[in-house]
Amino acid sequence: MSEKIIAIDTKTKAQLANGEMTPRQIVTELDRYVVGQDDAKRAVAIALRNRWRRMRVPEPMREEIIPNNILMIGPTGVGKTEIARRLARVAGAPFVKVEATKFTERGYVGRDVESMVRDLVEVGVGIVRQEMTEEVEESTAASVEERLLDLLLPPLRDASPETNERWRASREKLRRQLQAHELEEREVTVEVTTRPGAQFGILSTGGDELLESGLGDALKSLFPKQRKSRQVSLAEARRLLREEELDRRIDMEKVTTEALIRTESSGIIFLDEIDKIASRSETSGVDVSREGVQRDLLPVVEGATVQTKYGAVSTDHILFIAAGAFHMSKPSDLIPELQGRFPIRVEMNSLSQEDFVRILQEPENSLPRQYQALLQTEGCELVFQREAFEEIGRIAWEVNRSQENIGARRLHTIMTSLLDEMLFELPPTSEQNPPPTRIVIDKKFVDEKLMRIVKDEDLSRFIL
Repeated sequence: MSEKIIAIDTKTKAQLANGEMTPRQIVTELDRYVVGQDDAKRAVAIALRNRWRRMRVPEPMREEIIPNNILMIGPTGVGKTEIARRLARVAGAPFVKVEATKFTERGYVGRDVESMVRDLVEVGVGIVRQEMTEEVEESTAASVEERLLDLLLPPLRDASPETNERWRASREKLRRQLQAHELEEREVTVEVTTRPGAQFGILSTGGDELLESGLGDALKSLFPKQRKSRQVSLAEARRLLREEELDRRIDMEKVTTEALIRTESSGIIFLDEIDKIASRSETSGVDVSREGVQRDLLPVVEGATVQTKYGAVSTDHILFIAAGAFHMSKPSDLIPELQGRFPIRVEMNSLSQEDFVRILQEPENSLPRQYQALLQTEGCELVFQREAFEEIGRIAWEVNRSQENIGARRLHTIMTSLLDEMLFELPPTSEQNPPPTRIVIDKKFVDEKLMRIVKDEDLSRFIL
């Protein structure tokens, strides 16, 4: 499955749109999450800034300026995916990550390469709809609140002034309780819009997802919408009414138009494991997941028009970032035409022992900070000493060197083994044994937990 990124950093997106983020500032932003790999960060920062520059070039020349697609070459776990993911968040651009091995040559059962463009449009629609939702959020919440109050205390008709006064006082009391979320479990009857009809399964060959989606939507549109009463909790009623209000307030045609524009002008597709579809010289015969996929990829990367359920999308100005370890193959094993579509080559560095130590300390989302946040929910403060980071980094580097090199992902395995007992024992089941309020992880703690595993080669192979 493709990985879709919708989250947007509003501040950096606004800076980028206004041309305020220079390539150097983009690299600084990436430095918050990815250690090292300066060449790769530099390449993607230039590519991102060039998009802003292109939009300010006069129209005739603008269409001639195509993005310089990037090929990242390096072992697993060194930051290829993370750089692309963070780049998309910085830009607030539609972004999908797909594995090249998921595709099969057109005409065979499986996913066709154009599906990644359709996924990208879906992400673009999600981004634009979210932005429009934020614009009407306040008015939508106010409308939903009034509708919930009507469910709890229906309006009066032809009542006396005294009765109306008591009704208004009761309504305001209910409003305060609603705003304080004191009535979430109360059952109410709410009318919601439904579209009856059976679930349709469309059978098609060659992974034609567009055919399946288009026929499914067409069949659904044959059935008229109906109103149906449901007995639900007030919390569920709030959700249903909010969705209904948003559907009424948001112009989906406008969302679709804007999403298509953004996808074409700023979309990013990260194509991982491209080395797995490289055709090595010893390979012979038909291989629907290698050279055939490359030839299907070629027109999409080069610039083609892909049909989606939202309309036609041109891929001329979509930025493609491909990545692969190229352990068993090399970039020259790709067909020459596809090689030429990735003119920027970036070699990723293997992680050193010091890199592991930095990865544990510097990124804002580092593993130690994640575990500290998890244990904080149990009222326990987790403290790591510098010597512990150095020992964990050393062990990660040693195991990668002696076993399989899986890059920074080795830290996930080591941290899980290190904190396994602690994560299992918290919280204690006995009230007479209160949980610790502070746990310090030092070099001695790391050695006691891990050294037996590290020294035993068989255990190390299967556990770390």
